[in-house]
Amino acid sequence: MKFSIEFSDRARDNLLDLRKQDQQVVVDAIEVQLTNEPDKPTRNRKRLEENPLAPWELRIGGFRAFYDIDPKAEKVVVVAIAQKIHNKLSIGGEEIEL
Repeated sequence: MKFSIEFSDRARDNLLDLRKQDQQVVVDAIEVQLTNEPDKPTRNRKRLEENPLAPWELRIGGFRAFYDIDPKAEKVVVVAIAQKIHNKLSIGGEEIEL
């Protein structure tokens, strides 16, 4: 089953805050990792504990894509894209905790 991928307005803004090269790396990884079986945990994909952001996280080097899955519509919605430096997670320049 192949899933379509959508970016929320917030995720699109987060993506535009990145350097062009990083944008391409993130988008390519999202397409490769989330079009097939986005709900299957892997080394780079994991289900998160209850939090206000999203139920799933995709690790892309120093970046994290947070997403939700609509299995009936076969759709993945990327909610936010964050940058991780050491143990700090930053979305749009604002440090967050999950």
